[in-house]
Amino acid sequence: MGNTDTKLNFRKAVIQLTTKTQPIEANDEAFWEQFWSESVTCIQDVFTLIPAAEIRALREESPSNLATFCYKAVEKLVAAAESGCPSQREQQTVLNCVRLLIRILPYIFEDPDWRGFFWSTLPGQSEDGEVFKINSKLSLFQDLLFCPDFTVASSRKTGPDNPEDMHSIDSCEYIWEAGVGFAHSPPHNSYHDQNRTEILKLLLTCFSETMYLPPIADAHVHPNQWIQFFSSTENRHALPLFTSMLNLVCSYDPVGYGVPYNHLMFSDHREPLVEIALQVLCVTMENDSNTAQNVSVDGTGNNLFVNYLSRIHREEDFTFILKGITRLLNNPLAQTYLPGSTKKVQFHQELLVLFWKMCDINKKFMFYVLKSSDVLDILVPILYFLNDARADQSRVGLMHIGVFILLLLSGERNFGVRLNKPYSVRVPMDIPIFTGTHADFLIIVFHKIITTGHQRLQPLFDCLLTIIVNVSPYLKTLSMVASTKLLHLLEAFSTPWFLFASPTNHHLVFFLLEVFNNIIQYQFDGNSNLVYTIIRKRNVFHQLANLPVDHSAIAKAMTKRGKKFAAPPQDTRDPQTMEGALPAAEAEPGTLKTSLAATPRLDKMTEKSAPDENHKTPTLKEIAETGVAQSVQPANEIQDPIEDTSKAESDIKPKSDQSPTHVTGNWVASPEWVQSWKQKLPLQTIMRMLQVLVPQVEKICIDKGLTDESEILKFLQHGTLVGLLPVPHPILIRKYQANSGTTMWFRTYLWGVIYLRNVDPPVWYDTNVKLFEIQRV
Repeated sequence: MGNTDTKLNFRKAVIQLTTKTQPIEANDEAFWEQFWSESVTCIQDVFTLIPAAEIRALREESPSNLATFCYKAVEKLVAAAESGCPSQREQQTVLNCVRLLIRILPYIFEDPDWRGFFWSTLPGQSEDGEVFKINSKLSLFQDLLFCPDFTVASSRKTGPDNPEDMHSIDSCEYIWEAGVGFAHSPPHNSYHDQNRTEILKLLLTCFSETMYLPPIADAHVHPNQWIQFFSSTENRHALPLFTSMLNLVCSYDPVGYGVPYNHLMFSDHREPLVEIALQVLCVTMENDSNTAQNVSVDGTGNNLFVNYLSRIHREEDFTFILKGITRLLNNPLAQTYLPGSTKKVQFHQELLVLFWKMCDINKKFMFYVLKSSDVLDILVPILYFLNDARADQSRVGLMHIGVFILLLLSGERNFGVRLNKPYSVRVPMDIPIFTGTHADFLIIVFHKIITTGHQRLQPLFDCLLTIIVNVSPYLKTLSMVASTKLLHLLEAFSTPWFLFASPTNHHLVFFLLEVFNNIIQYQFDGNSNLVYTIIRKRNVFHQLANLPVDHSAIAKAMTKRGKKFAAPPQDTRDPQTMEGALPAAEAEPGTLKTSLAATPRLDKMTEKSAPDENHKTPTLKEIAETGVAQSVQPANEIQDPIEDTSKAESDIKPKSDQSPTHVTGNWVASPEWVQSWKQKLPLQTIMRMLQVLVPQVEKICIDKGLTDESEILKFLQHGTLVGLLPVPHPILIRKYQANSGTTMWFRTYLWGVIYLRNVDPPVWYDTNVKLFEIQRV
């Protein structure tokens, strides 16, 4: 009954505030105390008792009351932080003020006239007076996050009569979890975890001003002031807070002691804290000043969080971070004989953003990841998520970030080398059963995405094939399944109607031919499966070489053009799908999704280079280990076969996240255009191989009466093309390069994820966000 009375009193106070047209005096303590002295038990109650319409009415009709309300709430937080909030009552007051500000702030941000409110001078002060923004607002949040007996365990006996001095406290002694730079792991305290969660949620709400700016470059010229202050030297808690959040995320183990159904018996207060800490961590490193270029050689930079992240260098720290990220990324894949017996976390999208930031900002970390097979513990869950999300339009952003990460990694030689490790994890997925390597796994999943994903994934085809091109010179042995998939893609992309439907579709054929050339020239000995498949499908190459270029042939091909990319029928000998796999499901009706910024074109996202051009020439031992005799050539001397094949390409300006692949205004294929790129098709190596091997294979089949492909494969395994092929072409790697397009894409994607993940309470749900559109699938 008492709780009902409390809510009723709180609701009456809200009605008083929103209906009074006259300004309420700031010194009317009896009135203002109603909002934070009453013990509203949870943040959900605050959202229920203060409707959105009433907040907007207060903003429009009684702006002075809204301003005083915010000021009084902040004043309470300042007082509590200065006193160290030793009493239970003061701690409850802090939580109530935090919840109220979380509720109010988004409605302040959605009105351009109000956005500068927290950065303006207090009423009655001179222009050179103390500014609301620094001493009275953000710094106190940091203090509250290291407040003994409220958010951290006290190092000495404290209480209402003996509080610690918050001004002199060394927050580095109160880091929340052991890990990077901190060896001591404090005991878990669910009360502290809950309080940290609520204060971090308020910080994230402060940072969310970004959501209310449109996704155009002009609107984001100036950095987010909240993030800028939080990550600057003015925040004395920057280092312990960065360390606390990073260690918290990387040490979290959702399975716990491994007791089945343990998560159903005990509530886990750490998961919501880990999730919000992860989101705050990603957002603070997403600000305009966060690019790796902004971190100078001596380690200084505008953004301390980026600075700290870039300076991590100890191998044990890299091990801790990587193991933490891989543990959480692999958690949804964990299979047991007891359905639902292990806890599944849902913040894998934020984890992928964190991993991306780690690799982008700290190159030493990326090279550490790539130097061992641990990179495969990242690859497997990414491929799992890509395969699982391919039919769900609400998860197109997840598809993009997974592909972006693999594009980044594929630019490094070690990634291709690591892919030769046998794949034995056997995560149940609806892909064909195969015996092979992680390279086979990657190709099979990419084939599945291209041939059975939804249409809005077509802008990613270039990236998917570029990844395969980048790793192809290092792939020692492709399985028959993967080889068949690659040839099936070539068959699909080389159909005349598809080639003539867009000024860029022929690039996909160039990529696939480059894959085949790389493997034939550099890894012929171990790839009899691929060579055999090329021989079986040789008609595809002959048809491509004889592609008609006259007007009538183009017009005839275009009459067959479909509305959606349609692949040719699959090989009837495809193996069965893995046991226990579930097909990729489409989004459930009514699912919300957020729009994305335009996906940058591939040539804007990558730069062409020779392998390891920033490193020394590989030694004979390294060549022997990888099986690649690299014909390294300076990057500026390597010609990209798909460059400048179409003037119309520069006219393509994709809009939003639905950028088309083969629909470009009134563009029509012409004989001159087809001829311009057809003559550059790199078919010489493949045609020469077919010219040599096809007669030999046919002769063996006739002489021995062979009908079994295993005998032909044995012959191909012992064959050689040394001296028979054209001079090996230089290996061309397309490395990811930072650009403004992906910066905006990541900003839009991350805030869209945060918007959709924070539904209890729905912090931004009913507000007028501008960064993206909210759509219902």
